Amino acid sequence: MLGSTHGTFTTDFRARVEACGETPRQAVHSTAPAPAGAAADLDVSGRPLHADVPDLDRFFRPASVAVVGASDAEGRPNTGITRQLLAWAERVGARLHPVHPTRTTVFGLPCVASVVDLPEQVDLAVLLVADPLPVIEELAEAKVKFAVAFASGFAETGDAGAEAQERLAAAVQRSGLRLLGPNTNLNAFERFRDDLDGPAIALITQSGHQGRPVHTLQELGIRLSHWAPTGNEADLETADFISYFAERPEVGAIACYVEGLKDGRSFLLAADRAARNGVPVVAVKVGRTETGARMAASHTGKLTGADTVVDAAMRQFGVIRVDGLDELQDTAALLARARPPRADGVVVYSISGGTGAHFSDLATRAGLSLPTLPQAKQDELHQWIPEYLNVANPVDNGGHPVGDWRGRKIIDAILADPSVGVLICPITGPFPPMSDKLAQDLVDAAEETDKLVCVVWGSPVGTEDAYRTTLLGSSRVATFRTFGNCITAVKAHLDHHRFTAGYRSPFEDAPRTPSPSYRKAQGLMRPGQQLSEHAAKQLLRAYGIRVPREQLVTSAAAAVRAAGLVGYPVVMKASGPQLAHKTELGLVKVGLTSASQIRDAYRELTDIARYEGVPLDGILVCQMVERGVEMVVGVTQDPLFGPTVTVGLGGVLVEVLQDAAVRVPPFGEQQARAMLRELRGHALLEGVRGAPPADVDALVEVVLRVQRMALELGGELSELDINPLMVLPRGQGAVALDALAICR
Repeated sequence: MLGSTHGTFTTDFRARVEACGETPRQAVHSTAPAPAGAAADLDVSGRPLHADVPDLDRFFRPASVAVVGASDAEGRPNTGITRQLLAWAERVGARLHPVHPTRTTVFGLPCVASVVDLPEQVDLAVLLVADPLPVIEELAEAKVKFAVAFASGFAETGDAGAEAQERLAAAVQRSGLRLLGPNTNLNAFERFRDDLDGPAIALITQSGHQGRPVHTLQELGIRLSHWAPTGNEADLETADFISYFAERPEVGAIACYVEGLKDGRSFLLAADRAARNGVPVVAVKVGRTETGARMAASHTGKLTGADTVVDAAMRQFGVIRVDGLDELQDTAALLARARPPRADGVVVYSISGGTGAHFSDLATRAGLSLPTLPQAKQDELHQWIPEYLNVANPVDNGGHPVGDWRGRKIIDAILADPSVGVLICPITGPFPPMSDKLAQDLVDAAEETDKLVCVVWGSPVGTEDAYRTTLLGSSRVATFRTFGNCITAVKAHLDHHRFTAGYRSPFEDAPRTPSPSYRKAQGLMRPGQQLSEHAAKQLLRAYGIRVPREQLVTSAAAAVRAAGLVGYPVVMKASGPQLAHKTELGLVKVGLTSASQIRDAYRELTDIARYEGVPLDGILVCQMVERGVEMVVGVTQDPLFGPTVTVGLGGVLVEVLQDAAVRVPPFGEQQARAMLRELRGHALLEGVRGAPPADVDALVEVVLRVQRMALELGGELSELDINPLMVLPRGQGAVALDALAICR
């Protein structure tokens, strides 16, 4: 992690603040419906396209504070909290007013019975009461802007608590104030060091204790500007604070510990705002497993969301998801303070060939680019490094050169190469005086370059002067304790700047009005019912998605005529609104080449349907499409994010391999292509074992058309499953061979 702040980091930070100027603030967020004429701010499904930014300045820096339930009686919990709030109010320059129905003074300050009796309007009320609900009306009458509720016993405790929280949330919404909590803590009122310069980390946590490692970074010289402990999020939520912090010029990165999201759409809009402003968001999101999801729900009472969807949504909007608190602090610290990379190339420099090889293996596997240094650069390095040592990358100096003037020459030469954006030096253990000299050379070189210099100090002791003073004393060297955390942070740094450099908000191009396809589709929808395959394919046709030549027939003779029109060979399938898995019931016949086979197949299909008690709307006689890659494209409804689009390998492979990628609309062509690259079976689309490359452009077009369907029919379409979608050889398109659609 980066050490104390000085030098060029401070200069860059001040320039950034001056360039940003004063950030305009919007009105406090309102959950009221959009007014008439505001359709430009809503997508075609009526969902917002922009995140409101709550004006939280007076929450974090209030001019006046009321402490409801204040106490100075020794031995009472409220007394310790009141004392801490007094100290905090003094630090931020706020006037504190105790409120208690039976006290006239608290710690020598005049105390009133109710907030309505206060001598001035207050910005923030801190509620030290077991039930905050009765106080909300008083706060509204006194026109209090913000409140904090510490009380527990709400959604984290079960159904009864969830109902109590709903009543609290409704009262807050009626009142016009903004509430933090309930089930929150004092983290927002912690002491933040004011002697540190440079871009800061803003911290958001749903569990206060989980933010402690990031808060402690201040002791290593890393600036922390805010801490928002959101608790149960009856009102103010993680998304509100992301939106607010993304507009703050002093914030270099936002670190989050998230147990559950209150609303998926709000979170994505906030992440979109951060991405547009180039502010990285690093998050630990629990709920990857059933056990973690269950614990998160019991703690905060939030939906954790299907983790595959949460993970995809975060990646889609540039949120950097990490697993551990150690990764959270190291990654956030690097992203907050490191300059944008000059190049993506990473060079590993070590005094040991084994160390370099080990680190390089891990870095390459993680996706970092370790370019081979040009021969001219290798020849230059061999001026100071023995010829028998490898300097192509990783660079092995053999040890001795770091002890004299050659060490700095080597470092400067590596950093001078234009393909190098990051220099990483793993020092697995102290070996003074050589390690002391190496650390100092790295620090000195870092002060004179605009490239990122990282050091992994592997000693488990951590008391060595080279580590505590030299490395942590530098604002330009990023120092880590483990290989894994260094690799995670560096990859996040490079990925973030690559992502934001080409970022365009998908909400800018989201459809505002229904397409002609939607008007066609409306007549096909059957609320609460599953559509037959024939009807589902008509829905696809309405959105311009190609289906095979086919006819729906109700007699054997009509089936024979249809086969002649469609063209042999044909496929025959039973079609009915209750049929989801036709193959398992024997209701599909393929490769039929004669009229007699058609008649036999018709009789067999109708007999099976009659025996199984499955009502049919007819038998489909379909064109047989054989050559291509079978894919699946679908729509499902996620409880957090609404409609989601999935693409993966089709046929039986989707169930066996579960190789699929997910996105949350809206998204563009770039994200659609990224979905395909995520698939383990992506090589099938490129052509394997002599097969021609598939028509990826046509597949991408289908994904985008399905996305449009998801946006426009999100309130009417519960599920869509195109499986298989046969992607033909390049230039020949894609054909939806089967489809299932369930209406809401």
